[in-house]
Amino acid sequence: MKHPDAIIDFILKEWLLIASGVGFVLTSIYAKNIPIYSIQEYEVLFVLFTLFVTVNGLQHSGLIVKLSHRIEQGKAIPIKLVAMSFFLSMVVTNDVALLAIVPLTLALRINHKDILVILEALAANAGSALTPFGNPQNLFIYWFYGIQSTKFVATIAPFSITLLLVLAVSALFVKTDHEFPISSEAIRINKLAYSYGVLLFLVILIVLHVLPILSGLVVFVFVFLFDRKTLRVDYALLFSFLFFFGVAENLRILLVAEIHNSGHIFLFSALVSQIMSNVPATLLFAKFTPNWEALLWGTNVGGFGSLVGSFANLIAYRLYITHERTSNPALFTVKFLIMGYAAFLLSVGLYFFLFGT
Repeated sequence: MKHPDAIIDFILKEWLLIASGVGFVLTSIYAKNIPIYSIQEYEVLFVLFTLFVTVNGLQHSGLIVKLSHRIEQGKAIPIKLVAMSFFLSMVVTNDVALLAIVPLTLALRINHKDILVILEALAANAGSALTPFGNPQNLFIYWFYGIQSTKFVATIAPFSITLLLVLAVSALFVKTDHEFPISSEAIRINKLAYSYGVLLFLVILIVLHVLPILSGLVVFVFVFLFDRKTLRVDYALLFSFLFFFGVAENLRILLVAEIHNSGHIFLFSALVSQIMSNVPATLLFAKFTPNWEALLWGTNVGGFGSLVGSFANLIAYRLYITHERTSNPALFTVKFLIMGYAAFLLSVGLYFFLFGT
């Protein structure tokens, strides 16, 4: 029988998996429905898995540590990390940006890494909102409603640009001092590092739909042949995503009304994102409204706030609390929520200031 402390530790560490699983079961019972997953949802999970594996390989290869060593020797580290998160997420999605930048940040030998990781998560959510392919919900809205790319960007640009300015100013107040002197010792890079770099580029091309999704099988062939330990990724997070997709399907069955007021669409989608994440919320509310502008704003604003508001939040959070050189996950959680909801409230105010509905 497990020791009570071990059970409590498991609950505290895997609360998201437990909550999503319970939500899946309860909504399935209430809706009298066993969710049937679409091909697109399985594709999302497959791509996420390939991302986890390739970034895990890079992290253990020494390449990320090498890059972090170079960054920490420069100036304005917080600004650089925030800018990297924002602009990289515009191209390779917020999830990919954080999978690359957060491990790099955690390898730095500086203080205030908790604040930097939170700022990076906020910046990635803000930057990814600016392009149709920056995050999964944008891509869905872009194709589902058949929007012109210029109109899409113009609609959400005030949100992204305002948050970039706020986060950049916030980063100026983060003073990073080295936890211990920079060592001149050479950092060894595993010979597989560059192979993982190529594999990450391949996965990015899959995300951008340049390559077919089955190209991702190359990743698994490679790791099975050369580096099987890289398959030890965060499976709990993958199963959490799977459960959330099922919850979204059950709620779609339960909610049958059509919502027309743009202010209501914005608020409902932003608030529901706090509970079930903005990607499932997008899939849910797109069934009930033709107002894509409000939905676009609502689900991207909903990425701020709670840990489950965006999958990117979960990735940054999990990377931080499971890292060997971090401590006090409770304090980090409190800081994440305070800063996240500050950005959430600012964004809600910005929407009603601009649109007034």
